[in-house]
Amino acid sequence: MYEALEQHQSVNIRQISSNRAEQVGYYRFLENKNVTVSELVQGIIAEHCQQNLAERHVLAISDSSEINLQSHVGRLKSEGLGVVGNNRDVGFYLHPTLVIDSESGFPLGLSTIQLWTRDLDHQDKEERNYQKLPIEEKESYKWLASAERSQRCLVAGGAKMVTHIGDLEEIRFAARESDLYEEWATVPDGYNHLLVRVCRDRRLFDQEQSLYRNNLWLGLTPWMFQQIREFLVSREQLG
Repeated sequence: MYEALEQHQSVNIRQISSNRAEQVGYYRFLENKNVTVSELVQGIIAEHCQQNLAERHVLAISDSSEINLQSHVGRLKSEGLGVVGNNRDVGFYLHPTLVIDSESGFPLGLSTIQLWTRDLDHQDKEERNYQKLPIEEKESYKWLASAERSQRCLVAGGAKMVTHIGDLEEIRFAARESDLYEEWATVPDGYNHLLVRVCRDRRLFDQEQSLYRNNLWLGLTPWMFQQIREFLVSREQLG
């Protein structure tokens, strides 16, 4: 099935099926209660991401998508669905991590995929006292979970270094949503690095000044940030 999905660039069962028998087989497979989402995800990861990573510096780019299924509500089972962003429509959330080669930009596969739903009676942040919840009970924990769960794939594949990036659409600057203290405190090490678009004024390592108060970063335009990034990348490649 994975090969058919990839070949036809479609998730429509009718479109990827070459005949009626194959179509029926796909539906029976997906409707089999012994086939779990976890097994499907692990199959994708094992098939693609653990190959051809040896000695590569890879970028692990994460982003979230809201899958709104309200237009199909009459044909879907309510089991496994919840409300989405507008707190009315039904659907679920998807948070994949795409792995690409840092030099060529070639996609190498998915290192992890997270799926979750919100309760049908989902409360807002104020009602849930969101600020006092432990990070593990917040949806923003997805950023930490992506980095942690990606290790199984990336280490097994032999990647030499990983840079974790939030927001697939803004690779250069990353998502402000992923600027979390807990992520900075747990993810970076000699093997893992973070590229995050900051939304908070944080203390710089081994300095008295904070990021926003440090003269090095004041007044820099996006173009200037890009020049600095290219300089650092070039210096790294020169060793």
